[in-house]
Amino acid sequence: MWKTLFSKLKSIDYLLLILCSALTVIGIISIYSADESTAVHQFHGFLGGLAIAVIVAFFDYHFILRFRWIYYIANIVLLVLVLTIGVSSHNAQRWLNIGGFQFQPAELAKLLLILFYASFIMKNSERIKNVFFDLICLGLVIPPIFLVYRQPDLSTSIMLATIFVCVMFIGGISSGLVAAMSAAAMVGVPVVFYLALMPDSPIVRPFQQRRILAWLHPEEYAMTEAYQTMNSLMAIGSGQLHGKGFDTNEMSSVLSGGYISESQTDFIFTIIGEEFGFIGACSVILLILGIAIDCLIIASRANDLGGKLIPTGMAVWIGFQGFLNIGVATGVMPNTGIPLPFVSSGLTSLWSIYAGIGCVLSVRMRQDDPHWAVYQREELYDMRM
Repeated sequence: MWKTLFSKLKSIDYLLLILCSALTVIGIISIYSADESTAVHQFHGFLGGLAIAVIVAFFDYHFILRFRWIYYIANIVLLVLVLTIGVSSHNAQRWLNIGGFQFQPAELAKLLLILFYASFIMKNSERIKNVFFDLICLGLVIPPIFLVYRQPDLSTSIMLATIFVCVMFIGGISSGLVAAMSAAAMVGVPVVFYLALMPDSPIVRPFQQRRILAWLHPEEYAMTEAYQTMNSLMAIGSGQLHGKGFDTNEMSSVLSGGYISESQTDFIFTIIGEEFGFIGACSVILLILGIAIDCLIIASRANDLGGKLIPTGMAVWIGFQGFLNIGVATGVMPNTGIPLPFVSSGLTSLWSIYAGIGCVLSVRMRQDDPHWAVYQREELYDMRM
């Protein structure tokens, strides 16, 4: 038993764990500047997240993927509960409070979506180029995306759609369908953008429309919707190369002056830019990039389709969501209210993403398993039953 345990410990991707841990520690340090008590809470969450990742890694991902319909149904049920009995805050109803524990099901939905489609596509790999099957996959992703959109949470809806498209592409959908989807996107994106800016827009709510307009014309919304972003840009720029120092109390500090709200969540990158400067900001970007690349390397070496789709989905989640969050803080994107992976405060996001990393580690560990080929044949047979 000890020999088996030792061999599995040797096959863990420690580089991936180190990159994730380093990014989380940077987040905890930055959160401390905004709220000391939240930083302590986040540190405990970090320890729990590491434990979750390691525990999940020791489960074979084939076993994890068996429960695809449980993941899908649980996802739908939780998102419906949010809309019926959820907790509201800041013009949105995104949280569930069960037994005193408050969490955000939309964050968990990303992981459940990855696991469901990794299993569903793997089970039906010979049908992936069939247009009818692709339509079934599309039909299954619409309910969770719609339920998240209704919270309203447009940014997470976009994240779910992006994960779905990338997983389907890696799953092997036909090149003709990819071309058709690309052409539809080229036409559809400008149309959606136009509809979003219409008076009484049919696709976005008034506060969401104002955020888009504030992004396009920040000077006109400098004291309202663009206030956060403009102060964020000022704070990041003031950090210069080395930053103003950890937990700075300089009179010129935008954070200390209280000009950035939600600084420990959506605008955590602002704290990093101001206190640790260009070097700190680049470090965060490189860590996010390194984690995404490591996941893609694991996907490229996976032994089967399910093993490719799990790390790919996680790479898209971490990389694209990181781009969205940093884009908001630097004025490249409209204010979306989406957390920075591993860095922003919030246990639902942190534990969900560490559980996903645990699944990626499970894929990596099975690449070196000498008994994997026999186990794979038995597992695939069981999955098709």
